[in-house]
Amino acid sequence: MPHPPDPAKRLALLDGVRAYVVRNGLTDLSLRPLARALGTSDRMLLYYFGTKERMIAEALALYERRPLLRARDLLETFGSPADARSLRLFMEELWRQFSDPDVRTTLPLYLEVMSASLLHPDRYGPVMRDIITEWTDLLSSTFRNLGMPPDRARTQAALLSDTTLGLLIAPLADGHWDRADTAFHTLLDALEPGWHTTT
Repeated sequence: MPHPPDPAKRLALLDGVRAYVVRNGLTDLSLRPLARALGTSDRMLLYYFGTKERMIAEALALYERRPLLRARDLLETFGSPADARSLRLFMEELWRQFSDPDVRTTLPLYLEVMSASLLHPDRYGPVMRDIITEWTDLLSSTFRNLGMPPDRARTQAALLSDTTLGLLIAPLADGHWDRADTAFHTLLDALEPGWHTTT
């Protein structure tokens, strides 16, 4: 009878996979060089994960320093924002965390996954859908806690999360992070007055 996969080994492989794809990207990613870099075999990777796409999706989902998990930690530590001002401070802290080198270096990979999800929705589509849905759900809940009706909360959440995503993508191409920072705070300036009105 075959032995079940070792959970500790599986987690260690996922950490190695994430580090590898952050350094090398998804373009022309092949299991054999990846396995060689991790000190294992392509057959062993398939044994643990089934497919290359599933392996990458899990490696991204389990990245313990990704901003979504940090956002949840902030909410657990300080509680959900109770008014428009505290919501703005919460969003400013999240944006600041995108400047963390560990986060910034992963952003090109997410952009690659996004592009791949458009070309191959059967492979990578669920990864980006899950990321976007998680952010929108988190912010929707926060807006509802301010007293907004569900439909309006969802719209505000989509506007904030989708625009923020765009502001993170552009500097990957042109390097203008200072301009993106100014644009983000200008976005909050425009949106915050509407958060005071909850009906």
